[in-house]
Amino acid sequence: MVSVLLLVGLFVAVFVGYNIGGSSTGVAFGPAVGSRIIGKVGAAALFTGFALWGGWTVGRNVIETMSNGIVPASQFTLGTSIIVLFFAGVALLISNLFGVPASTSMTAVGAIVGLGLATNSLNESLMFTIVSAWIVAPLSAFLIGLIVGRYLYPYLDAHFSFSRIEGGLITLDRSGSIPRPKLGSDVGGREAGGATSVLIIACYMGFSAGASNAANAVAPLIGNGSITASQGILLAIGAIGLGGFTIARRTLDTISDGITDLPILAALIVSLIGATIITILSRLGIPASLAVSTTSCIIGLGWGRASRAVTVAEVADAAIQGEQTPVAELSSGALIAETSETEVPPGPTIGEMAEGEAPEPPAARDGGESGQVAPIGEESVEELAAENLFDPAATSRIVLLWVLSPTLSAVGSFLIFEFILHT
Repeated sequence: MVSVLLLVGLFVAVFVGYNIGGSSTGVAFGPAVGSRIIGKVGAAALFTGFALWGGWTVGRNVIETMSNGIVPASQFTLGTSIIVLFFAGVALLISNLFGVPASTSMTAVGAIVGLGLATNSLNESLMFTIVSAWIVAPLSAFLIGLIVGRYLYPYLDAHFSFSRIEGGLITLDRSGSIPRPKLGSDVGGREAGGATSVLIIACYMGFSAGASNAANAVAPLIGNGSITASQGILLAIGAIGLGGFTIARRTLDTISDGITDLPILAALIVSLIGATIITILSRLGIPASLAVSTTSCIIGLGWGRASRAVTVAEVADAAIQGEQTPVAELSSGALIAETSETEVPPGPTIGEMAEGEAPEPPAARDGGESGQVAPIGEESVEELAAENLFDPAATSRIVLLWVLSPTLSAVGSFLIFEFILHT
């Protein structure tokens, strides 16, 4: 009977890891694949390798927290482990059905909390720390994104943005007896530097995803001693990699549809900020959501970019007089995408690039060689409102599910363990 339960537990763990890989690979390598820097197979291979690195090093701290910190390891029987993993799988199912980046980490922790409440074994001080981090992390991502969007993004866009590399970053020179790799024909210094940055940040996100997500697939099984931490990491990353090579192909194609359309530079900024926040939390052993932090940063980046239409003095003056400022008018409808500071159409979004539409040349997007940026307060609301960064109604649904998913997981887990299994 024990061996059957163990097989079931391993199967559920693989299922959870498989779905994590399917969603996380697209989040990490969507910009790189969309800009033709790397193919889907190469993206899956790099993601798997760096996820293994993150899980094997920093991820052990998260595994320790989830397998022995929130509740004692003795509470994780094979049966309870399967139920906890089941709730993590349900979180991914909800995410797929509603098209929302629900947090597997938060939902898995919620299931463990339900177990702890039912057995009176919950480490309340640790849970206070974890919940505090869940509040601070997205707020920090939002504020950093807001500051970058208002004060730094236009200058970065003017000097560092680049377009899709049509012929690929690397091609083979077959003129000699031995084929040699070389940069593509349309790849200049700016494109090569931008492509390198995209790949580095994508690999960094893969590292962060492995550090934070490996525990979600195997922590309960490690807690009950069915497998060791090293075995669990290999199992989790193997399943995550399998998802990256298979179902991630669809998320790589549609990563920017529905929630947001981001230019490549904005996607890199969001990825860097989100991955850094989650890596720090993982190093501290705190399970947290990469999706929540990155999406909060997207919202902050949009607010910051929209706020460039007015100065702080104008906002204060409008508040005193009770008038609606231009940025308020933007926020009451839909926030803008990060476009160039010049009066030209915005550059290609990742979603457009995935569909094969031709991008604007870099010189047209960055205002030519001068790279001039309009000062704060001198940009027109019409220019800023050229595109939608995100739909406020969709954002409200996302935030609601962020709160609802771990809450339902904790309540459902508590009811099962308290009244059905009576652990």
